Amino acid sequence: MAAARRSVIPGFGLTMGFTLTYLSLIVLIPLSTLFIKTATISPAQFWATISSPRVIAAFELSLSASFAGAAINAVFGLVVAWSLVRYEFPGKQLIDALVDLPFALPTSVAGITLTTLYAENGWIGSWLTPLGLKVTYAPLGIIVALTFIGLPFVVRTIEPVLQDLDAELEEAAATLGAGRIQTFARVIAPTLAPAMLTGFVLAFARGLGEYGSVVFISGNLPFKTEIVPLLIMSKLEQFDYAGATAIAVVMLVLSFTLFFTINTLQRVSALRLAP
Repeated sequence: MAAARRSVIPGFGLTMGFTLTYLSLIVLIPLSTLFIKTATISPAQFWATISSPRVIAAFELSLSASFAGAAINAVFGLVVAWSLVRYEFPGKQLIDALVDLPFALPTSVAGITLTTLYAENGWIGSWLTPLGLKVTYAPLGIIVALTFIGLPFVVRTIEPVLQDLDAELEEAAATLGAGRIQTFARVIAPTLAPAMLTGFVLAFARGLGEYGSVVFISGNLPFKTEIVPLLIMSKLEQFDYAGATAIAVVMLVLSFTLFFTINTLQRVSALRLAP
């Protein structure tokens, strides 16, 4: 009989026990308190809270702004990742480090900086205002902030796939007479699609929960520039804890659905590509 395969990490039972314990303490138990607190109100009160005009307006703004920021990053994040992987140029290491800056920079600092830059008298805002583009205290400012914080998710998701992409496939396509657009559409894009979708969803979900970088640039105007996290904070300040958790539960279910869907799509895609 073949010898039992040994693993450096302890057996399944022990590792799974540690995994479930860790996830319970860090994720499941804290999140379960949202549902417990929300259960203190009746279904009618829950529906009245999440379906009020102010909450609906905040959800619409959060979803649309997060989608717009993630879509912008899906396009330009691909360009940034392509440049960093495929080309050598002076200052490459600096640009590579700048991509991760939104990870390290406190979001409140990012919000203050963006507000200063894009204000009507700011370095960038002073050029945009004569063109009729108002960024600060407007939905456009929220999109700018969410694009800023979401860029690393897209770039860092696409980079490993680009690094593993065999250049010989592109050369073979060129040899067979394919142009650059055909090569990208038929050879590169299908390989990058799962990574781009993952990066898009990560940036989208991150934007849904963003608070610090938006609180300054948005102006927090109900029905105009108030996003869901700001509305939750407003209810907490009013000691409406059940109302705040009710809205948070909807956001939690939405985010979990997004991640569950993308994980399912990745598994299906991996099975189809498997030999």
